[in-house]
Amino acid sequence: MLEIAGQILDALDSGNRLAVATVTAVRGSAPRALGTAMAVSEDGTVVGSISGGCVEADIYALSGEVLADGGCVLTEFGVTEGDALAAGLSCGGSLEVFVVELAPGGHRNPIGAGLRAELEAARRGDPAGLAIVVDGPGAGTILAAGQAEPAQVRLVQAGSVQAPVGDIDAVDRSVGGGLDHETERQILAGLRARLASGSTATEAVACGGSTVRVLYLVATRPPRLLVFGAVDFAAALCDAGALLGYRVTVCDARAVFATAARFPTAHEVIIQWPADYLAGTPVDSRTVVVVLTHDEKFDLPLLTVALRRGVGYVGAMGSRRTHERRVARLLDAGVSRDELARLHSPIGLDLGASTPAETAVSILAEVLAARTGTTGRPLARVDGPIHPV
Repeated sequence: MLEIAGQILDALDSGNRLAVATVTAVRGSAPRALGTAMAVSEDGTVVGSISGGCVEADIYALSGEVLADGGCVLTEFGVTEGDALAAGLSCGGSLEVFVVELAPGGHRNPIGAGLRAELEAARRGDPAGLAIVVDGPGAGTILAAGQAEPAQVRLVQAGSVQAPVGDIDAVDRSVGGGLDHETERQILAGLRARLASGSTATEAVACGGSTVRVLYLVATRPPRLLVFGAVDFAAALCDAGALLGYRVTVCDARAVFATAARFPTAHEVIIQWPADYLAGTPVDSRTVVVVLTHDEKFDLPLLTVALRRGVGYVGAMGSRRTHERRVARLLDAGVSRDELARLHSPIGLDLGASTPAETAVSILAEVLAARTGTTGRPLARVDGPIHPV
């Protein structure tokens, strides 16, 4: 829901109600991650996606029913055999999906200030968090991370909410029920802990003598891609990095090259000595540092800082001969071999890249492989699930 917050708010502000479908569980190999959302407005507009196209039509039909009666539905899509027209995931995994109505003021189930505030924060790219009760007493309750006290943003109760695939009409919906105050406090505490760690998850929470299942939906600030060296390869890397959701910064000490006009997809262009900028700018374990300068007066102090700042990835462009000379001089400068083991150089995967755009693909493919701990080998030569849990 949070990744399509802008489209949701636009629809609500236009007076439209929406049915929002969110992935609440992923089992086995499935195309989309936990928390991925798709929304259908009452005028038929669709934003987002929850699979590779396998179940969207069924979710579209289910959304129409939710908009008709204002309820909420929890359903599961898995492998469908023997019925070419039934919805299912051909990849062999399964998705659990929760569908709920959101509406502007003046309608049934209007969103509250807390939910709107979190959607606004997500649209700005700021941290945001929602807790959605997807099963058990109070199913349909949405709590917002920014609330000072527990308060139900909206509440509809879905009784027996497991719908078999292809049997939408079997879903039982009823309005009523709720959560006790202590359960709300417990859920909000869990949400704030998840927001602090930046992790979306579904968990069971005790509620009186029963249990509710809660989706903690969290959006964090986008990871940073710091590109040092205002060269043609940097422009292509900015384009690709922005497309992948990074907040992209280009930094170079040479003002004649470091201009916003040369890097229109960068979020910011900094004219500063690279090592000084990196030493003072906020970074975290998701930050990617790419060094494209090919100039030792920039590279050596910059890499010394980068390898000691706890960023997620450090890569440097250059030939193998350049890499060997660079490593020797970094060792002379006091960089340890353990620190040097974090350096990806020559940068990128072996894809045969030659153009700036191809090189950007090669670099970001290595970044992704390093982040996920995978091999970067062709999937046809790798055993196990394509989408590991």
